[in-house]
Amino acid sequence: MRRPLRSTRWVLEGLAARALFGLFSLLPVDWASALGGGLARLVGPRLKASRVARRNLARAFPDLSPAGIEAVVAEVWDNLGRVVGEFPHVDWLARNRVEVIGLHHLHGLRDDGRPGLFVSAHFGNWELGTAMGCREGLPATLVYRAANNPWVEDVYRKGRGAGAAGGQIRKGAQGARLALDVLRKGGHLAMLVDQKMNDGIAVPFFGRPAMTAPAVARFALRFRCPVVLVKVERLKGAHFRMTFQPPLALPDSGDSHRDVLEVMTAINSEVEDWVRATPGQWLWLHKRWPD
Repeated sequence: MRRPLRSTRWVLEGLAARALFGLFSLLPVDWASALGGGLARLVGPRLKASRVARRNLARAFPDLSPAGIEAVVAEVWDNLGRVVGEFPHVDWLARNRVEVIGLHHLHGLRDDGRPGLFVSAHFGNWELGTAMGCREGLPATLVYRAANNPWVEDVYRKGRGAGAAGGQIRKGAQGARLALDVLRKGGHLAMLVDQKMNDGIAVPFFGRPAMTAPAVARFALRFRCPVVLVKVERLKGAHFRMTFQPPLALPDSGDSHRDVLEVMTAINSEVEDWVRATPGQWLWLHKRWPD
């Protein structure tokens, strides 16, 4: 009985995702962004995921008052809703609404004749990273976690459009092989690194061990290729600042486990700095740490 119920739910979710994508694509980008944010602020704080966010925030910011936590939760939902509303407009936003800092670091990845990685987190509008790469002549292959619902997954993949011109690879064993092939051929990967991975490695994040996917470090150390972090910060409404940082210094101690941990610690530390500065722009809604 569970499979038919799940299938029905998936179909309904998929139809809803298509309807929202169609609506937001018809609206001007500022209206779509505001509508998405408003709907998410209205519904999101009442959902079960908000309990996870409140617990995460209380542990990460022990001095934050209950009212302060609620304010951040509202900001988180507003940002997420805006990301959804902006999804059909990502290519246009990358061309028209992004202030870019450190663009020469992206150009360095593009022009050095080597494979490379650029890395970000679920912060601001994270969908803009690959779109900016395409704008600047670096169509990186996006490595991402697939949606559980295949109907929604189809909307995600099609919706990224030209912003994912370099291709899309689902995380997993087969995805890892495909990603390695991209790097062997001198290509570039775009990866988000801030979700919990149960079989990852424990890396500090907000002073607590967080199970972290080590793929970025392993790829970088294997190919000795540059890793550039990119922060996509929402300024106001559907306006953004994108900061490309200098390539990470890669260790070479001879101890691969130690080197992987060092690289991922540096990345988690940088993402933590982003989140501490503007916590409402990060996706606190998932179980990043063990209970």
